[in-house]
Amino acid sequence: MKKFDRERVLLAVAGPVIALAVAFVLSAIVLIASGKNPVEPFALMFEQATFSDIQVLIINQASMYYIAALAVAIGFRMNLFNIGVDGQYQLAAMAAAIVGAHAALPTVLQIPLLLLTAVLTGAFWSGIAGVLKVTRGVSEVVATIMLNAIATSVIGYLWLPTVFGVKVGNNNTTGEMHESGWVPGIDMGEAGEIYGLVILAVLLGIGYWVVLNRTRFGFDLRASGASESAAAASGVSPKRMVLTAMLLSGGIAGLAGLPILLGDTHTYSLNFPTGIGFLGIGIALLGRNSPVGIAFAALLWAWLDKASPELDFHGYDKEIAVIMQGLIVLSVVVSYEAVREWGLRRQQRRVGAELAAGHVLGGAGAGTAHTTTKEVAGR
Repeated sequence: MKKFDRERVLLAVAGPVIALAVAFVLSAIVLIASGKNPVEPFALMFEQATFSDIQVLIINQASMYYIAALAVAIGFRMNLFNIGVDGQYQLAAMAAAIVGAHAALPTVLQIPLLLLTAVLTGAFWSGIAGVLKVTRGVSEVVATIMLNAIATSVIGYLWLPTVFGVKVGNNNTTGEMHESGWVPGIDMGEAGEIYGLVILAVLLGIGYWVVLNRTRFGFDLRASGASESAAAASGVSPKRMVLTAMLLSGGIAGLAGLPILLGDTHTYSLNFPTGIGFLGIGIALLGRNSPVGIAFAALLWAWLDKASPELDFHGYDKEIAVIMQGLIVLSVVVSYEAVREWGLRRQQRRVGAELAAGHVLGGAGAGTAHTTTKEVAGR
């Protein structure tokens, strides 16, 4: 491996490692300050990860985190901050649940219909922010935050019994979906079932990598994110890329809630998971927008979620996991900046050394040429 490649890999690995180390240390300090054992909670959570049923729960949860983080990462690659993934996936899940409850097609048509419904709903919702940005210059951060609030209101309206809502006790639901839209899981025996759409998350990760690294569109997307002016000079329309990136980000975000919707709940209700979109931001940051890095970060987040309830049975507050998640995000930002600065300094020193070496060689060559010229002139 070339020296440059080794340094690039080192920079990619150093950030997450430093962030996790700092987060664990700070969490231990919090535990000590509260008069608790700083080691036992982590030992308990690590022990939980060895149980097969907890492993199934972690994988299922990580699949949703992974899809949401991919949606965020697409925006990051374009230098866009799609903070509206939360509203996009919830509205898309509800739309898919409504369609699944009122349409009864054969399985080979029903499942693609539900997937398409979710993708189009998410893309439409994020596309509003994209259009506002390219036509009116509205920040996508502000627009997507407002759209999250609007999505919540739209969901509340669709839950009305006079619209699509179905009351089940004290719970608001969209009614149970037809079985042709259920996606069977992978049976793990007594440990439970892994969501069938975990496979979809894997395929999305592969597609994300291929599109960004092996296609012209991916190159244009990354180039536009790095420098809009440079991209425009090469014939790429920055506005078109902004809108396309927002549509893609929203479309993938729309799929984030489908693993549990089609694999478990089969309805959209008050109990449907929320906040996945916001967690996707931290996961994308920790994974450095890499599909493999995001996968490990999603598993880490899911482990913190599913292993932390055990702490309640041992006199610890499970909120220590939430504290760790927040500390990880803060540590990621700080450590990445520190690693970036360190990398820049190394590059500057290397370039300076190469320039100095070139100057010495150039000077020696000039001296030789000068001597030769004098000899010729003397003849």
